[in-house]
Amino acid sequence: MKDTGTELIHEVDGVEILHYVYRPEMPVSESPKPYFHPLRTLAGDVVTSYRPHDHRWHKGLQMTASHLSGQNFWGGGTYTHDEGAYLQRDNNGTIRHEEWLSPGVERLTWWTQAGEHWVDERRTIGVEVGDGWWRLDFGTALTNVRGSDLLFGSPTTHGRPLAGYCGLFWRGPRSFTGGDILAAGDRGGEDMMGQTSPWLAFRGQHDEVDRASTLIFLSHPGQQWFARNEWFAAVNPSIAFDREVRLAPGGTLELAYSVVIGDGAWERERIEAFAKERA
Repeated sequence: MKDTGTELIHEVDGVEILHYVYRPEMPVSESPKPYFHPLRTLAGDVVTSYRPHDHRWHKGLQMTASHLSGQNFWGGGTYTHDEGAYLQRDNNGTIRHEEWLSPGVERLTWWTQAGEHWVDERRTIGVEVGDGWWRLDFGTALTNVRGSDLLFGSPTTHGRPLAGYCGLFWRGPRSFTGGDILAAGDRGGEDMMGQTSPWLAFRGQHDEVDRASTLIFLSHPGQQWFARNEWFAAVNPSIAFDREVRLAPGGTLELAYSVVIGDGAWERERIEAFAKERA
């Protein structure tokens, strides 16, 4: 990968398939954090969205937390059950890149808006390239350095149904709205909201070019999926969909994911075989 000092760029046969912006510039209200965008297929089609007008804090693919012991590392407003609404508060945290420990191994820190250091993170990034597809491997180890318990939650754990997003979150391009969601066991669609599956796939059509793309998300075991295709294209294997996760002082939460980005609209049989082989 090429390192510009603010982002990593991975190129395959003249196509920049991955940009990882690790020193971003964005307003505090959007909870500054590293993100992947653009992500492209080997054919050069973009499969991420950056700062869409409906959710300015959505930036490609990013690791984050919507509710963390009262702090918001997601961006935007915080869901407040008593008001039944998202309210903008002075609680938008920041995830900072500190250093590269070795190629593809990053050290980060999580800070509240008030300047408190709560989390040390060790992140690993890897790329594998195949025939008509490539795979992004993403691992993270989150260590609680706050000195007291940390509670990972979501809008659903705070009272809003079917809004359990927290963790590694993908926002697809606008043209993917209405695309296909597929999951193991012949399941699919937005019925996967809050369900578990070892993998979840999203097929979408691109504007301007007569092509489609398929993304396969391989999740840390047992996590529930936040998945949308009607309002917009989004997938998140949630850390805390409808139950808070407690991390004790000094404790470490380790998670591992893969995102496979394929050229074309893959049939279910191909997706299932690939997911089984690569899981």
